[in-house]
Amino acid sequence: MAKSFGQKAKILFILRYLEEYTDENKSITTKQILEKLSEEGISCDRKTIYSDMECLKDLGYEIEQEPTRVGGGWKLLSREFELPELKLLVDAVQSSRFITIKKSRELIKKIEKLTSNNEATKLNRQVFVASRIKAENESIFYIVDNIQTGIQENKQISFTYYEWNDKKELVVKGQDKRIVSPWSLIWKDENYYLLAFDSEKKVAKHFRVDKMRNVEVLKTSREGGDWFSKLDLANYADSTFSMMGGELENVTIDLPDKLVGVVIDRFGKDITIQKLENERIRIRVKVQTSQQFFGWLAGLGGGVVIHSPEEVRQEYIKNLKEIIESNEML
Repeated sequence: MAKSFGQKAKILFILRYLEEYTDENKSITTKQILEKLSEEGISCDRKTIYSDMECLKDLGYEIEQEPTRVGGGWKLLSREFELPELKLLVDAVQSSRFITIKKSRELIKKIEKLTSNNEATKLNRQVFVASRIKAENESIFYIVDNIQTGIQENKQISFTYYEWNDKKELVVKGQDKRIVSPWSLIWKDENYYLLAFDSEKKVAKHFRVDKMRNVEVLKTSREGGDWFSKLDLANYADSTFSMMGGELENVTIDLPDKLVGVVIDRFGKDITIQKLENERIRIRVKVQTSQQFFGWLAGLGGGVVIHSPEEVRQEYIKNLKEIIESNEML
């Protein structure tokens, strides 16, 4: 390393050592800093270290000096992220289904660099990534980036969509190449979805991002702007079960009042709740009446009844009968 460059970069090396080797509970001495600088081919004296520390303080870094018999220990106290925040980020990455195992490990290694080496050991959360269901699409970050580019640049995108077959293989679903207008990315049921407008069929569609391949941003402008401008995205996501299709309906449901927490967790606090007799309540929600919605409803137990509309109630009864009949045939 050239001497002039080393002297110019000296303060950056000092900052790096503070970031890597110190925190609120651990310091590095002036002697140790001098030794590490020497390893980089940078000559320095104790007086200059003190001057550099003052310079870093002037730049906004919260550095504390601990008096010791061997020249004082230095700590970097202020960081962009606190340790509890980094733990949350690590847990989010590890538990995310759409991030592959390999990419999860790469991201966690980068998160560890945001704290000291000592604190980084505490980010080993022992959440066993390999035992969780994780996506297998290693290019998902580039896919998300291309989708976001299409949204930001108001352009359509093309892609190939895949699904699993009974041989546990991902195969192309439908046409080889789809063209849609991307409008939003939605995080739902531990998966990432693209909400897009299909110009050919004039309908909104959802696509699992981890099942998309060969995403390209096209030169043609997006369509479906009028539809999307009228969409309440938060309510739309809450009313859609497992991001599957179905008619959007205002549904009234009678159920035991002990389940009020379940419905608030599912639909939020903006739902209408009416107190009935015999420890029962009536709620009114807007949902897509899909198989997934009926399955969720059945899982709440026999005390749950669709009050209205009648056609939805009959569809639910029919769905339950078909399930019973198919099991009785075995």
